[in-house]
Amino acid sequence: MNDYHERLAKLLLEKNDHLSYYQARTWVELLWEDFETTYARAGEEYMGSDMTEKIVKQWIENYGEKLHEFNATNPKYKHFLEQDKNTLH
Repeated sequence: MNDYHERLAKLLLEKNDHLSYYQARTWVELLWEDFETTYARAGEEYMGSDMTEKIVKQWIENYGEKLHEFNATNPKYKHFLEQDKNTLH
């Protein structure tokens, strides 16, 4: 799992230089969890990590450059996504 997350975090950093490594990794983990949870709740059969990686990669390709603009209002995620200007890359 770490290999998947590591690859995706690196891809996200290539797309968005406003994020720190920690923030990119957090985004990947949140997107990963969101996809798998939503898929499971829909009653779909688990398609494996390769499918999840494909979907998260597509989201990063489409939205990665703007993820730093997301303002989390959900307190569950807000502290994960706050920008610390001193920790970029």
